[in-house]
Formats: sequence, C-alpha cells, structure tokens
Amino acid sequence: MSDTIKTDVLIIGAGPCGLFAAFELGLLDMKAHFVDILDKVGGQCAELYPEKPIYDIPGIPQVSGQGLTDALMEQIKPFHPTFHLGEMVETVEKIGDPLFRCTTDTGKVFECKVVVISAGGGSFQPKRPPVPGIEAYEGSSVHYAVRKMEAFRDKNVLIVGGGDSALDWTLNLHPVAKRVTLLHRRDEFRAAPHSVEQMRALVASGKMDLKLGQVTALSGADGKLTGATIKGNDNSVTEISCDTMLPFFGLTMKLGPVANWGIALENNLVPVETSAFETNVPGIFAIGDINTYPGKIKLILCGFHEGALMAQKAHRYVYPDKRLVFQYTTSSSSLQKKLGVN
Repeated sequence: MSDTIKTDVLIIGAGPCGLFAAFELGLLDMKAHFVDILDKVGGQCAELYPEKPIYDIPGIPQVSGQGLTDALMEQIKPFHPTFHLGEMVETVEKIGDPLFRCTTDTGKVFECKVVVISAGGGSFQPKRPPVPGIEAYEGSSVHYAVRKMEAFRDKNVLIVGGGDSALDWTLNLHPVAKRVTLLHRRDEFRAAPHSVEQMRALVASGKMDLKLGQVTALSGADGKLTGATIKGNDNSVTEISCDTMLPFFGLTMKLGPVANWGIALENNLVPVETSAFETNVPGIFAIGDINTYPGKIKLILCGFHEGALMAQKAHRYVYPDKRLVFQYTTSSSSLQKKLGVN
C-alpha cells in the first residue's frame, strides 16, 4: 500500500462543480486533491459533450463543455490542486472527528477532514461486452482501461471498438505489444480521421491486424486468456490468439461505491441540507447532480452555488479555531494575493 496522502479536502469527481469547489476552498486556504474515474478532468462536459455548446453559464452566452473545463482549470491554477485520474474511491471510513480515510481501487489512501462528493450522476463505468464468461478474465486478461502501458509489453492484444479510445490505444500500444489486433463490427470508425488513417497504414504495412465482426466467446483458464472466437459480418467463425483483451464499448453512469459509504441515499441520489449541502454524515458534502433537496435543479450554475456554501462550512472542520471573515475578491487584497492578481 502506498503512503497515506494527507490533505484538507478530498473532492470525488473532477467535473465543473468539483473544479469550482476547489476555487472556493482555495480562497479559504484549504488544499484539495481530486479523484476521478475518468482519465481527464471535466466530467460529463469533457467526456460526453466536449464540443456541445452550453448556453446557461452566467455571463458567458455560449461555451463548449471543453471550453468551460479549460477555463475552470485556469481559474484554480493558483491553488495547485492535485489530480488522481483513472481511479475510483472505493471506501470512505470515518476515523476521527472530523477525519476520514478514503481508499481508491488502486490502493491509494487519503486522510482528510472533509469529503466532497461531486460525482455527477455517479461513476462512469465501462460497458461490459455481451460475451459469455468474460467476468472470469476481468482484471487479469480483460481490461477496460490502460493504467500502465508497460503491462502490455510483448502481449498479443485484442482491442475491440471503433471510437477514439479504441483507436488511440491501438496506436499507442502497437510499439509496445507483440501484436495488436483491432476488431470492430464494421469498417467505419467514430474516431478522429487522422487516427483511422494511421491505423490503416499500419494494417497495410502488415504491422497490425484489423478484423471485422464481434467476439462471441473467449478461451483460456484460471483468468488467463489464450484466444477469442470471432463471428464475422459474413457469419464466418474464426479463432484468433490473444492473451489480453481491451474492450472499449463506451461508458455508462452508475452510482458505484457511494452506496457503501454510510451516507443516506434517496432514489440513488444523496440527500443534503441546503445551508451547506452537507449529507447526514458531518464533514461529507455532496454538490452538483448527485445531490437532492427540495427545489433542486440540475444545472451547472446551481452546483457552483452549492460549492461556495459548502466551502464556508468546510472551513469550520479544517480550521475549527479560526474565525472566518467573509471577503470579496474585488476588494480584498489578501484574496487577490492568493489569486496572483497584481
């Protein structure tokens, strides 16, 4: 197990609401770490609609999901938050008053006085392909994400999918793996055209394989994959040799481990009070789409408001003996100094 990471606040979910919460916390001298299951910041904005315009951010008539994410990242730069991406918080334990121990699926351990759940609709979970018995290989031979490229060195890798993730990892793992085979149900791809061109060039030069069809069965034993059965679009059946499979079938939203953290739930949402958006567990807050309260509206701007009020209450837990004096960024020289404003 890695050394425990100590911080004032752990923010679970790096979408827009979580990012702005780091700004409000930073103004009040609270350090934040983020954990997000995605491999990039921005949550749904960056993952599901990076180029889709958003029209209801106050003062900004139109901004893309990625544009909003980029602006928020620039805004929180003065506070140097730390991001742990591609990880999921599995357990949250109360070990003090207030003190929490949070552990991720990679074994990373955090100790913090405040936990902020800003996980949108929950965790993004990979969609499992409908292949009989695939569960027996998950985590050993079948992986839904690439954590370390070196783990795939000299492997016969079967990558399944036709989107950006499938094409990106085909190109990135090709120099590392013994052989890469890309499988897609049709000869059309949703990925960036340049990536598709690069892939086709590798196929043409005999450096990798492209097959059309679907995986219908896996072969192997004790979690070790040895091959896959492919049903082609012409109904032909072939066997290919592989010891690793990477299916990229997209993501779905699930509540995930939040249900096991000892906080109250209501229709798969987290009920909060509305003075600080705190859960039934003191020191654990929920902001953004994952919370519920009378009159709740699922808008990014509402999540920003929730983050601001949350930070005021969080300050009491992090600095119980320090009086909080409310200040405006427009007139406070101390806040402007924190922001690096000349």
